[in-house]
Amino acid sequence: MSKINDHRAALRQRTEWIPYLAANSGLPGPRGNLELVAACAEEADVARAEELVATGDEFATVCGAVALGRHLGNGDRSHVVLLHELAGDERWRVREGVAMALQRASDDDPDIGFELAEQWAGDADPLVRRAAVAAVCEPRLLRDPVFARRALTILDTITAGVAATATTQRRDASVRTLRQALGYGWSVVIAADPDDGLPVFGRLEASTDPDLAWIVRENHKKARLQRVLATRPAG
Repeated sequence: MSKINDHRAALRQRTEWIPYLAANSGLPGPRGNLELVAACAEEADVARAEELVATGDEFATVCGAVALGRHLGNGDRSHVVLLHELAGDERWRVREGVAMALQRASDDDPDIGFELAEQWAGDADPLVRRAAVAAVCEPRLLRDPVFARRALTILDTITAGVAATATTQRRDASVRTLRQALGYGWSVVIAADPDDGLPVFGRLEASTDPDLAWIVRENHKKARLQRVLATRPAG
């Protein structure tokens, strides 16, 4: 939190944020400065968030998107269409920023964040569906059993959509990106609600669909799922 607070203080002292973001983004590099993203999300009003997105700069767009997520959590739904558009962006960091935006909205109002993820679960764009998976597969949001079950339904819906995807489309990069998200998301939700999650996951384990089998295998590699299974009776 100290780094986030330091960045928040620095942003408050500046009229122009872009030079500071450019100097402290951590890009190019393997990891963007997520503490700075979080600081922007807390400090940017709506106008500032819109300005950051409008720059087209990747890091600034992420910062603006997460800030819009905070405002969404406070009841401002005026940028839902923009967040939907960014969820399908070709830049993976921007897409991740949208998932973080929904998570930030859910921190203040889980109903808003989960409602949007539920809507996106049936979207035609696999990347938008991927954003829905990433948005709800966050342990801090699943402590309430009601929201853990809602996340489970979202994953079940999206996974069924993968199974219904034509074989000729499954090699598309967007479908593979969605599959990767499902490859860890199930373990997160099951860890939060094993009693409800394991029976649903069991149906996936029984499937002969090759992509569903891949999703099952990837989740079985996750330590959080292994810990859950270790506590369950054999058979």
